[in-house]
Amino acid sequence: MAKVQVGLVQMSCTSDKQENLNKAIVKIREIAAQGAQVVCLQELFTSLYFCDEENYDNFKLAESIPGPSTDILSKVAAELKVVIIASLFEKRAEGLYHNTTAVLDADGTYLGKYRKMHIPDDPGFYEKFYFTPGDLGYKVFKTKYAKIGVLICWDQWYPEAARITALMGADFLVYPTAIGWATTQDEQTNNEQYNAWQTIQRSHSVANGIPVVSINRVGEEAGVEFWGGSFVSNPFGTVIYQAPHHEETLKVVELDLSKSDSYRTHWPFLRDRRIDSYSQITKRYIDED
Repeated sequence: MAKVQVGLVQMSCTSDKQENLNKAIVKIREIAAQGAQVVCLQELFTSLYFCDEENYDNFKLAESIPGPSTDILSKVAAELKVVIIASLFEKRAEGLYHNTTAVLDADGTYLGKYRKMHIPDDPGFYEKFYFTPGDLGYKVFKTKYAKIGVLICWDQWYPEAARITALMGADFLVYPTAIGWATTQDEQTNNEQYNAWQTIQRSHSVANGIPVVSINRVGEEAGVEFWGGSFVSNPFGTVIYQAPHHEETLKVVELDLSKSDSYRTHWPFLRDRRIDSYSQITKRYIDED
């Protein structure tokens, strides 16, 4: 399809997993009624962002994928004829967990999952305690409405991930996210961090000639104010929608996928890639001899 209506669901969460799932379903219904064909939910939307601490009890939040949440969301997707991008805490096996996004097609079909490849470990974001790095590689999902490339949060900072996913034929990139400011931080630092976060993702639009859809949560949790600011950028990196920082928001944004050919033709970065010269990119660091 040349044009696709993408719905962004930016919301706050509680400690009650079922309550969060129910809330997300209500919002999926609301945004589908507004015309959304693809509905994007934020990272780990069925819980608070539990990675603010290293707590073994939090592993109880995990579930199999496919599993209970995807079974419910598949029925919603089929009923509303929408694609759902659902970020969940995956229990793969005893003692083996992933930060994973499932993709459900508009007929309710479970198309598969992407496991987060880049795992951070910072104060308040202790994800390495919980998540094993993804081992499924980068993924593009052929849905009813578009070929969607899914990456997750910390993946946002890596142009390599965006490039590979774009080269696999993604019509646009989706980043479910959970990121915020320390409540003790000054406003200048807050602004710099948000601008860096948005700029790096807009650069993926420019470099690859495709839109980027980034969905973040809102609300204060354990000393972090999640900054919302979900946004969509076009293939030139222009922000065509940005959500507020402190409010729950539903927004449907139209993506004209036919424009990517024009952007890529006029700025032919893919044509001019020197793939014969990039072997060193697989090194951790290029040391001097």
